Amino acid sequence: MSNPAEMNVYENAEARFEVAAKKIGLEEGLYRYLRYPSKEITLYIPIGMDSGHLQVFIGYRVLHSTVRGPGKGGIRFAPDVTLDEIRALATWMTWKCAVVNIPFGGAKGGIICDPTKMSKSELERLTRRYTAELSEWLGPERDVPAPDVGTNEQTMAWVMDTYAMHVRHATTAVVTGKPIELGGSAGRREATGRGVMICCDKALAKLGMKRDRSRVVIQGFGNVGSLGALLMSQAGYKIIGLADIHGGLYNENGFDVAKMIDWVYTQRKPLPEFPGGGTKMPAREILFQPCEIIIPAAVENQITTENATKVQARILCEAANGPTTWQADSIIDGKGIFTIPDILGNAGGVTVSYFEWVQDRQGFFWRESEVNERLKDVMEHSFDEVVRYAETHGVNNRVAAYMLAIDRVARALRLRGIYA
Repeated sequence: MSNPAEMNVYENAEARFEVAAKKIGLEEGLYRYLRYPSKEITLYIPIGMDSGHLQVFIGYRVLHSTVRGPGKGGIRFAPDVTLDEIRALATWMTWKCAVVNIPFGGAKGGIICDPTKMSKSELERLTRRYTAELSEWLGPERDVPAPDVGTNEQTMAWVMDTYAMHVRHATTAVVTGKPIELGGSAGRREATGRGVMICCDKALAKLGMKRDRSRVVIQGFGNVGSLGALLMSQAGYKIIGLADIHGGLYNENGFDVAKMIDWVYTQRKPLPEFPGGGTKMPAREILFQPCEIIIPAAVENQITTENATKVQARILCEAANGPTTWQADSIIDGKGIFTIPDILGNAGGVTVSYFEWVQDRQGFFWRESEVNERLKDVMEHSFDEVVRYAETHGVNNRVAAYMLAIDRVARALRLRGIYA
């Protein structure tokens, strides 16, 4: 087993920040300023359950930075949520927004609960009470939540409505990832998966590889993994490995991803039971099968010092947050694997969230083709900037992405100064 320090996501986030900050020569005062979150809120949320019993849930909201704009980050409902995890995710959001150069800072929220064991009405009450407790800190110019693990566009509709009731007017821009009918953006649902594909396309061009000769393995079959797999298979990639929480399937002949999505989401059956699916294996093991591209699109800490030597891909594109521990980075580097780090690879979601926020604020909405075209422009430009930064400074893509992001936030901070 990997050591506990390696598996602490906040220590991973801090370690990568430290390396990049030293590389750019960040002065000590700004280092201290940017290392810590600006605000951490812990909530104890009493909810009347359907059974008639009262239960108290623990919730968090961490605001890491508002130097470049309002906080931006999802709300996670999961039984294993921790404050350290939320801190790390908020920090990563700051750097992610800076890498793609959108005017947001980083934030994240979470509630310790198991949404699979709660009714819709219980989840609504929990969401609304959480939002009400945070209402003075949320807002289009303060902190803008979005969906994450265990939440969806319905959750965001409840957040938006609760906030609107408190401020006494409709405020669609307080959240992103909303239903289209409530001011959501066309293309938002597919945005993270589409961004992953755009990054993979750029990596192939950089390495002189072709889509139709690229075998892809994706761990995670939620919104990001399933739609990413569908878009990539439609574009000519060969999807040979897939996994969800029930386990993984590997088939060197490739999968019909549309049928797989129907099996899992329409028929509500476990992915590994897909008929004629191939070889079954644990979900994590899918990442270590021979292929050209691996895409971890599930949760943190999947590639560690214990297993990084088993990676057999040419390209690692991180669609999840923090799927590779910082201690494993040197092993991945040593194998010559081209890495697209999470703060670039999965930034398609927050980029289209920004587009949604812009559309809400101007009250004018774009066609899906416009959204996708703008997303492609942002992701390709950001990819080129990170790779150029890596080559200029003689570092890997991950360190380059952090250096670029920290430098942008630090420059904004120097211009603003410290209010005292």
